[in-house]
Amino acid sequence: MAFMEKPPAGKVLLDDTVPLTAAIEASQSLQSHTEYIIRVQRGISVENSWQIVRRYSDFDLLNNSLQIAGLSLPLPPKKLIGNMDREFIAERQKGLQNYLNVITTNHILSNCELVKKFLDPNNYSASYTEIALQQVSMFFRSEPKWEVVEPLKDIGWRIRKKYFLMKIKNQPKERLVLSWADLGPDKYLSDKDFQCLIKLLPSCLHPYIYRVTFATANESSALLIRMFNEKGTLKDLIYKAKPKDPFLRKYCNPKKIQGLELQQIKTYGRQILEVLKFLHDKGFPYGHLHASNVMLEGDACRLLDLENSLLGLPSFYRSYFSQFRKINTLESVDVHCFGHLLYEMTYGRPPDSVPVDSFPPAPSMAVVAVLESTLSCEACKNGMPTVSRLLQMPLFSDVLLTTSEKPQFKIPTKLKEALRIAKECIEKRLIEEQKQIHQHRRLTRAQSHHGSEEERKKRKILARKKSKRSAVENSEEHSAKYSNSNNSGSGASSPLTSPSSPTPPSTAAALGLGKDVKEGKDVRVTPTSSTCASATSSSLASCEHRGAHTASAPGCEWREPRGLTQLHPEFPKRNFEESRNL
Repeated sequence: MAFMEKPPAGKVLLDDTVPLTAAIEASQSLQSHTEYIIRVQRGISVENSWQIVRRYSDFDLLNNSLQIAGLSLPLPPKKLIGNMDREFIAERQKGLQNYLNVITTNHILSNCELVKKFLDPNNYSASYTEIALQQVSMFFRSEPKWEVVEPLKDIGWRIRKKYFLMKIKNQPKERLVLSWADLGPDKYLSDKDFQCLIKLLPSCLHPYIYRVTFATANESSALLIRMFNEKGTLKDLIYKAKPKDPFLRKYCNPKKIQGLELQQIKTYGRQILEVLKFLHDKGFPYGHLHASNVMLEGDACRLLDLENSLLGLPSFYRSYFSQFRKINTLESVDVHCFGHLLYEMTYGRPPDSVPVDSFPPAPSMAVVAVLESTLSCEACKNGMPTVSRLLQMPLFSDVLLTTSEKPQFKIPTKLKEALRIAKECIEKRLIEEQKQIHQHRRLTRAQSHHGSEEERKKRKILARKKSKRSAVENSEEHSAKYSNSNNSGSGASSPLTSPSSPTPPSTAAALGLGKDVKEGKDVRVTPTSSTCASATSSSLASCEHRGAHTASAPGCEWREPRGLTQLHPEFPKRNFEESRNL
């Protein structure tokens, strides 16, 4: 692709800092080897996942390539005999899963091109070194005074940014560094504004900004040239590394861990904060502070890669600050990244995790105070201080800076407005990503709590209590119904000889008890054959023709016999037949 060509339509601009996770779902044994089916996921979305198939030999090849980092990675050992046994395959699968977990959680390894190609071959199959060479070659056709000395292979951490050692033909001893970078997902400037701002960078003069010698851009990438510095960056000083070595070799496993002296920490920190305040006041978004982007020149720190925010490239620490919703502006991002840088200057290594619960002993409590304000749990939860507030803290307030160079960076009003809109878009994408991560974390926490052993026991106990309560309620309801049924049955089947039941008038007359009933006396009937027959027939006649009996004996209340048929359906017929027989 020619240097001035536009990028292909519909090109997907991936955020390379979004972490990849990998889980081995199954294994399948073929004739001579075993294949492992791996599910890879980008970020928190399950929908953004895919399957890859890898053999043990693929893992072994990756592990050999990563030996440059100097780390002892837990790859299961080779086995020539018995490597097709089912138990051995299951055990090896566990070991390979542990290996994947280690390389995907290591901040430097997970962002390197080797791991990305292993897990996501579709998006990382291109050779970015060859693409960069093509772009640079096209550039040199119009600028013949420059010449490539050698590629500086993998000296940086970015996959889509490549470096070349350069020289000027009429000044062969002078060395320069050319950097080429592709566009990133946060490129919101129009093509015209983007190219104008890139070409404006050589005019930026500041005692703590590393000067750009030459800069140009097209619609898909940018190319910048700076002087090569033999001393290297601030990270090279901390890790005692050689600037030309690959990034993995320099910083993955340093041989000696030692922080800087207190005076160096104070001076370098003050200089970096001064240049951050300058950029913030100019409305120029940065957001890419880390030790590899700080060049050392004498006793001064100079900031690198101002073009990254214009290109829309993601920050080195994005996977950290995207976890905290209060770090949602580029100014607060710069302050949080400064906390990472200060920790590295103090202890000679990056923090194991963020937020930091407790800090190791430092050369001064003033250092710990700044670290707590930028990396502690409270700071990440409540928000970052401003750069001006950090400059007023005791660690930096008494540092005297001696420089005669006057800062100068003129940005036209139209481009300032374009920068403001682009900055808002960058922050909007960050806020949306933080919101999704927060929701995913809450859902994961709820699912984990719901599936915990303690929670399952609680649900079982509640289920038992509910079952017992339902059984008791059903039993009480059944007893109540049975009691009501008995009560209604006893009222309906009260015998004629019951002392508590008033005797119907027809029965009383038949028995010759009218006078006693009328006077309200307690009447007891001693049944005889004749009285039973007459009483039964009179009662049945009363039941069958109760509508005709409208008058009761004086002082006596009539109660209608109820529910006789409920006790026995044959009751009326049987009693009638018995009465007739009698």
